[in-house]
Amino acid sequence: MSQTDRRKWIGLLLLCMVQFMVVLDIAIVNVALPSIQTDLKFTQENLQWVISAYSLVFGGFLLLGGRLADLLGRRRVFMTGLVIFTLGSLLCGLAWSETSLIAARALQGLGAATISPSALSILTTTFREGRERNIALGAWGAVGGVGAAAGVLLGGILVDALSWPWIFFVNVPVGIASLIAAPILLTESRDDREPGFDVLGAVLVTSGLSILVLGITKGHDWGWSSGRTIGIFVASAVLLVAFVAQESRASHPLVPFSIFRLQTLTAANIVMFIMGTALFAMFLMLTLYMQQVLHFSALKTGIGYLAVAGTAIIWANVAAAAVTRVGVKPTLVVGMSVMTLGLVLFTQVSVDGTYWKNLFPGFLVIGFGMPLAFVALTIAALAGTEPHEAGLASGLINTSQQIGGAVGIAILSTIATSTTSDEVSSGTPLPSALTEGFRHAFWAGAAITLVGVLVSVFLVRQRDFETAPALEPAAEGT
Repeated sequence: MSQTDRRKWIGLLLLCMVQFMVVLDIAIVNVALPSIQTDLKFTQENLQWVISAYSLVFGGFLLLGGRLADLLGRRRVFMTGLVIFTLGSLLCGLAWSETSLIAARALQGLGAATISPSALSILTTTFREGRERNIALGAWGAVGGVGAAAGVLLGGILVDALSWPWIFFVNVPVGIASLIAAPILLTESRDDREPGFDVLGAVLVTSGLSILVLGITKGHDWGWSSGRTIGIFVASAVLLVAFVAQESRASHPLVPFSIFRLQTLTAANIVMFIMGTALFAMFLMLTLYMQQVLHFSALKTGIGYLAVAGTAIIWANVAAAAVTRVGVKPTLVVGMSVMTLGLVLFTQVSVDGTYWKNLFPGFLVIGFGMPLAFVALTIAALAGTEPHEAGLASGLINTSQQIGGAVGIAILSTIATSTTSDEVSSGTPLPSALTEGFRHAFWAGAAITLVGVLVSVFLVRQRDFETAPALEPAAEGT
């Protein structure tokens, strides 16, 4: 192997390590939520914003981050994101109140929104389309699949052994080391066409989606037919319509709608949104079930996730090979189908349940389906794209996942809490009421992933992976 090739593959390890850190930070806070709530005096309603603030800013600014990477230089934007993310992590660990932690999580999300699309864009323009890139994308997709499960495992260990701030402090040395390694291992590249920035588009889409999630989250408390709830949804719709109008007339749109000419890319983003909706909420519901109903400690909860994390790591290697041997579409369909089955298994949780009976089987199933779906979706999201579209396509697929996750947490949390409140008001003991709420949320998650299976079957086209034009590496200097 030449020195250039060796540097390229070591650079992939760096990109995957940083992406693992970014994905990890979505799930790692789940196990720490009870401790955070106690120490910072969080209200129950505001607690979910520790997760949602990160996901929403992450998802809302990913498209702008991807566009900036293409125009200003992918390595440069990647390193800028590392600085922001590392600073945000430090501030999260030092947080002293609800507001300070939520604000720091939003800063973390902004850093992640510049890291992820630029890293995936670097990968796309470094490795040639075909077997070489499929191997690289397989590793990237596997990190996405494993990171969410590993996050809750690592979170439990850090919270129990140290304290909840360490789930954020652990990012600081990783961020600093990555900043040192990036100029050595990564090559700079950019789109030399006329630059343009659509900051207004990013503000409109982020504001619209944030308000939408707020409406979904507070709708039950305010009343779904109340003027406040209706006003929130109307404001969200106006902002999102304004975003579409802005994109149609902007000289340099954040999202050129021409990219949606690629049917498989469009379908991949729909499925990733669906997957994010189910997965983010699933891990939150499972964590709350283990701690509130089964009375697991943070450490025991984290160790409980070892089954899904370990299984995902094993099957991630199979997924990377499967997309080349049997095809992206079959791998995706199997992955989404298995995930649906896993969520159905979790609907059987009970108030007097046990780990081995009610959780372990579902963890094994989810650990199998998750990496298959992630690896296939990562490749499908880039099928047929041109070199100058790499950052945009990377931003789109990450946006779909993050916004899907924020919306999923809002919807499924609302379903769970509404069901629990109704059960308690009818005289049901709290543990049984909580369990019933979780069951309803899991049924909703299973229905959502079933839609993802149907989209995968009918809209993803296998021929797009056989005829997609090659993306040649577009490196410029070092």
